[in-house]
Amino acid sequence: MKKILVVDWLDKYAGSERVINSLHKIFKFDECYTLVNIMCKEDLDKIFNGNIPKINHTLLNLFGKRFRYFLPLFPYFIKSIKLPQDTKLVISSSHAISKYVTSQGALHISYFQARNLKYIWEERNLYFTGIKRIFKFIIPYLQKFDIEASKKPDFIISNSKFVQSWVKSRYGRDSVVIYPPVDIDSFGLETKKESYYVSVGRLEPYKRFDIIVKAFNVLKDKKLIIVGDGSQREYLKNLSNSNIEFVGFLDKIAISNYVSRAKAFVFMAEEDFGIAPVEAQACGTPVICLGRGGTKETIVDMQTGVYFYNQNVHELIDAINKFEINIDKFDPIAIRKNALKFSKERFEAEIKSYVEKKYEEFKDGLND
Repeated sequence: MKKILVVDWLDKYAGSERVINSLHKIFKFDECYTLVNIMCKEDLDKIFNGNIPKINHTLLNLFGKRFRYFLPLFPYFIKSIKLPQDTKLVISSSHAISKYVTSQGALHISYFQARNLKYIWEERNLYFTGIKRIFKFIIPYLQKFDIEASKKPDFIISNSKFVQSWVKSRYGRDSVVIYPPVDIDSFGLETKKESYYVSVGRLEPYKRFDIIVKAFNVLKDKKLIIVGDGSQREYLKNLSNSNIEFVGFLDKIAISNYVSRAKAFVFMAEEDFGIAPVEAQACGTPVICLGRGGTKETIVDMQTGVYFYNQNVHELIDAINKFEINIDKFDPIAIRKNALKFSKERFEAEIKSYVEKKYEEFKDGLND
């Protein structure tokens, strides 16, 4: 049985690549198809456990790291991908358009890593700013294509109930929820906390680190450590007071060291799932977060963290003060216990069972 993996692009190792790692561990794909593969060999080895399948990319690869500038052409390039005729199982890992690729006579199951192409839907005003506003005319065309692409998979798996609801309202399609894998074992429990706060993530507009920075500019007596890199790093550093420290991109061990000793983890983004807040809980560290999106499903208000409901400085400051008043109520052992529900082992068992069941039904249908 020929098994094909389809991904949007391979450029850097992040949360969605951890899902791909588990998928390849289970299904041992024969080939991988993607718009672009500009990932270094070291990261490819991490994704595919040292057993890298044949990776096929499109001509979009010629543009290297600048491939995102060609967003209007993504539909053309994804349509150019033709899978082998003897393909029997297609699993797409989609946060953009990989869900479009399928093959006649094959079962196609798409794992939605996020609300797909959200930069042309809810977050378009975050991305189409400044000079980019002149390209807003392409949004209706891309939205039409995205809806067309959503009809391609036989089955959709959403990575959270939040994404499941979005898939239903946006595409009119049902899906099941299988939460993504979190490497709980790499984030050990620490019961002795220090006095600083921490936040981890890509320093990109949708993560709203600007709001976190502005809040801690007001809370001058509280130290904040920001871990991560991205397009907004210099802007955020210039915005920050001296109580805010940027330590850049770090490996997993170093991140765990910062997060495990922090008083609390601060998270502002409206994420589709949000791996970092679960990793924080695995350390026994409470999470101060937006009570919307995926974090509403992974954080228990006033047990493993504190909710606020709007992305603004005032509400974040109120949530931090609320946490400080109730700090003795947060038990690191109970917080870690909540994180265990999102383990890598649980994900692999659930998705293996689901795909095998659907493939058996698919085979039975062919034989009828």
